[in-house]
Amino acid sequence: MENLTPREKELVALGAALASNCVPCIEYHIPAARKAGLTDAQIRAAIELADKVRQVPAKKVIDAANLLLGGDATNGGGGQQEDSACAAIADSAGKNCC
Repeated sequence: MENLTPREKELVALGAALASNCVPCIEYHIPAARKAGLTDAQIRAAIELADKVRQVPAKKVIDAANLLLGGDATNGGGGQQEDSACAAIADSAGKNCC
């Protein structure tokens, strides 16, 4: 962690807070990110990307439940949403998400 700047540390913390659904963590790290010099637009972009990452396994859980119940795994066009979330992650990171 020594190689990360305070801004980078806060971006990591925001992603982890969102992934773990921790409201107190979000409430702590948004002001900390601002203090570290991140703009609200940068914080919002990080949160939106973290949410896209978080949606991929959530979508897979719903698909598995639907399949076990004899339904279609892509009810509501969910396969497209998963692909677009992974594509967004791949585009921003330069590699595949999952």
